[in-house]
Amino acid sequence: MSELDNIIEAIKKDYPEETKKGWSPILNVYEQSKILIIGQAPGLKTQLKNEVFKDQSGDRLRRWLNVNEEVFYHSKLISVLPLDFYFPGKGKTGDLPPNLDTTRKYHPNIIGQMKDLKLIILLGSYAVNYYLKETKKKNVTETVSSYKDYLPTFFPLVHPSPLNQRWMAKNPWFISEVIPTLQEIVQNILSE
Repeated sequence: MSELDNIIEAIKKDYPEETKKGWSPILNVYEQSKILIIGQAPGLKTQLKNEVFKDQSGDRLRRWLNVNEEVFYHSKLISVLPLDFYFPGKGKTGDLPPNLDTTRKYHPNIIGQMKDLKLIILLGSYAVNYYLKETKKKNVTETVSSYKDYLPTFFPLVHPSPLNQRWMAKNPWFISEVIPTLQEIVQNILSE
């Protein structure tokens, strides 16, 4: 077993209730990945299907990256690591936030296994707030519009959820300016 396999087994032990339900931790990580996508926590549908980004958010994300499903899911050049590995439950206005104790415990070791990592893409406010801490701007919109400040290590993005359609309509610069730069960087990394 690889070190990543050992980490996944440790995660399962930390979540006995979820393991009893037959749930698996939701993450796709590979030692040889060049790009790491960090998101929030899986939704219930993702948890039940046990498939990361096999939904409308994933379709949009792959368009933003300009990669097909083969590259995204099977090349092992792209890893997906949520802040929390299981559906955190429902709150009053949506899903509960990710358990950041889990993030602190497991992310450094998981990321440490990826020796060829060139770029970390941060999806949404939870990932931006956690990883950019003091360097983030006033809000996600300002942070995303200032993405160049975080390169070459990080690339902050709004979450690709269909729920963010109105945000994208109000911020047309995102599709016209940010996405082409993201696609160019991703293609350069993948072709190295």
